[in-house]
Parts: sequence; structure tokens; C-alpha cells
Amino acid sequence: MMAWPTVICGALLVLVGIVGYGTSEVQPPSLTALIPAFFGVALIVCGLFAFNDKIRKHAMHLAAVIGLLGVVGGFMPLIRQINKGDGFDPFKKSAVAGELMILVCAVFVGLCVNSFIQARRARKAAATADASAA
Repeated sequence: MMAWPTVICGALLVLVGIVGYGTSEVQPPSLTALIPAFFGVALIVCGLFAFNDKIRKHAMHLAAVIGLLGVVGGFMPLIRQINKGDGFDPFKKSAVAGELMILVCAVFVGLCVNSFIQARRARKAAATADASAA
């Protein structure tokens, strides 16, 4: 069941967002530093909904989409830094936040895909067992 990993990944993203906001190089910090936290809150909500058997499938598919958007969105601070023309510094705080967001979301999406494959195999095995028992 992917409910707990979803909540954990969401909590990690919230942590990345809060630390990124608190240690921002720009004063006052921009709300864009909290983008990982917004993705994290969305994942936590999906994870909490996934504990309900009736809506688990929909909640986890939505969480996978959010995770995929998080992977893509994590590249934005990196692209923005490259486009400024000052060179790319992978250790700049905004870049680190983007890199962490990419990492957490990519691992989460991988876990989701694996879970979806296992669920399909289990349904197929159950259908085969029911057909052979009849």
C-alpha cells in the first residue's frame, strides 16, 4: 500500500520548501521558495485519502500525476539559473531545492509505477484463479 510512502514523500517536500524559504538568499524570501512545500501538502492529502479503500486508486493516480509534475517543476530553478547567463551553480540554495524536489518526486513516481504494476498483476492473478476455480 502506497499511502504511507506518499505521506512521507510529501513531508520531505514540505521540509525542503520550509528550509528553502527559511534560508533564502533573497530577503524578504519569495513565496516561490515554498513551491516544494505546496507539492508536499498535495501529496500528503492524497496519501491521507489513500487510506480509504474506496478512493485509494483515484488518490494514488492523482498523487502520481502530482509527483510527475514535481519532477518537471523541479527543473525550473535550474533552467532559470542557466538562462540568467551567470553560469550554473548546482550548490545555490534554489538549485539545491529544485534538485531535491526532482529526486524526491522521481523516486516517488518510480514507487507509484511499481505499485501500479504489482496491483495489475495481483488483479490478473486473482481473475485467473477465479476463472480456473469455476
